Amino acid sequence: MYIPAHFAMDDAAVRDLLARHGGADLITLTADGLLATMLPFAYEPSAGELGALLGHVARNNDQWRQPAQGESLAIVRGPDAYVSPSWYAATAEHGRVVPTWNYVTAQVYGRLVVHDDPAWVEDVVRRLTAKHEAARLESPGQAPAWSVDDAPRKFIEGQLRAIVGLELRITRIEAKAKLSQNRPVGDVAGIVAGLTARGQDRSAAAVASANEARVSAAQVSEAQVSEVRVGDAQVSEAGAGPGVTA
Repeated sequence: MYIPAHFAMDDAAVRDLLARHGGADLITLTADGLLATMLPFAYEPSAGELGALLGHVARNNDQWRQPAQGESLAIVRGPDAYVSPSWYAATAEHGRVVPTWNYVTAQVYGRLVVHDDPAWVEDVVRRLTAKHEAARLESPGQAPAWSVDDAPRKFIEGQLRAIVGLELRITRIEAKAKLSQNRPVGDVAGIVAGLTARGQDRSAAAVASANEARVSAAQVSEAQVSEVRVGDAQVSEAGAGPGVTA
């Protein structure tokens, strides 16, 4: 993936994305060509050197039956959004602007391992349920958390027989957060406000966080310049002295 330096994600941000993402695209190269499935993953950071993504697919999904050739790929996504030039301060200043798309993504490569084991699959189902129920409860007005144990055991056992576990043992990660870091600092507030007005709060928060340090630095610099200007003005007034009449 093409990753300019200002869009590169640090290790902590990558781990957070893998832990908190929703669905991802699992892509495998097989003897019959490329196969892909969207599915949720649970991230297990302690598995191997780089961790693993754990998930499951329907037993009738042919992807798990087709041996993967070489590395498999999971494309994980964070927030993404259209960014309008109408939000830029630069639009009024000179008009040399174009639209763009902000996004956060990680391309996670690894060795795919199939787990046709009800106990292994049940553990993953419980992990995924706990993860997404907890995320749901972060929103106000939600019904109480649902647990796998709330359903009849025989029903759960039947459901588990209908799915197969998948583990992507991670070998490398390429991650990118394109969040307007290449825009002038003066454009950032307008981008955040525009995204917020559209209800894209996650994208707005990501832009604000990614640009927080340079926005703060610009504000400090502007304050220092203002102090110098005030000081210069005071010196000039003092140097002028009282008026002299003939």
